[in-house]
Amino acid sequence: MPVTSSVLVSIGYDAASAVLEAEFQSGAVYRYFLVPPRVFRELRGAATSGASVGAAFNELVKAAGYRFEEL
Repeated sequence: MPVTSSVLVSIGYDAASAVLEAEFQSGAVYRYFLVPPRVFRELRGAATSGASVGAAFNELVKAAGYRFEEL
């Protein structure tokens, strides 16, 4: 889903595999593994409410230390 952010372009989530995918303004795309559905719901909520998606991503994903890979 596209997001309005100075950091991110889009976020996506696959509930079956618990994988969150994030595309950054730099063009980099990362997959984060074993991310609970609640995290994506909160990110989506930030995106639709006008809150800072970048700040929410830092707090909910980066600070949590989920395993990730760059595509």
